[in-house]
Amino acid sequence: MRAKFYVFVAGLGLLATAAPMMAHHSFTAEYDAAKPVTLKGTVTKVEWMNPHARFYIDVKDDSGTVTNWELELGSPNALMRLGWTRHSLQAGDMVSVEGSLAKDGSKLANARKVTFADGRKVFAGSAADSENKTDGENKAEPKQ
Repeated sequence: MRAKFYVFVAGLGLLATAAPMMAHHSFTAEYDAAKPVTLKGTVTKVEWMNPHARFYIDVKDDSGTVTNWELELGSPNALMRLGWTRHSLQAGDMVSVEGSLAKDGSKLANARKVTFADGRKVFAGSAADSENKTDGENKAEPKQ
């Protein structure tokens, strides 16, 4: 009976450590680098949490139809190393976002670069950012 208990506890331990790994994904599993997109709109929501921060923007097309897009950023830790804070992006901010579309055709994209209304450009913490970062182009401090 005691052996069954230890096997059960060990199994729960393995399951608990595997759950976060199943929630995470690779870029190529969900996004298509061959389908770049640039979106301009108003931030409606910001989610600062692991494994990836996310934000949502309302984008108006030429006919006036507004669509809400979900944009994935890097992890909060990676974003902080790039100069972001929880307050760098706020609901109501106007932004332009460069990124890659989701493979499934949903209104989801992996953000690569965010440009604020005042012209500040910041990298979004994706794997490609470390190769392309330039000095002075990545300050995500909130507006004064």
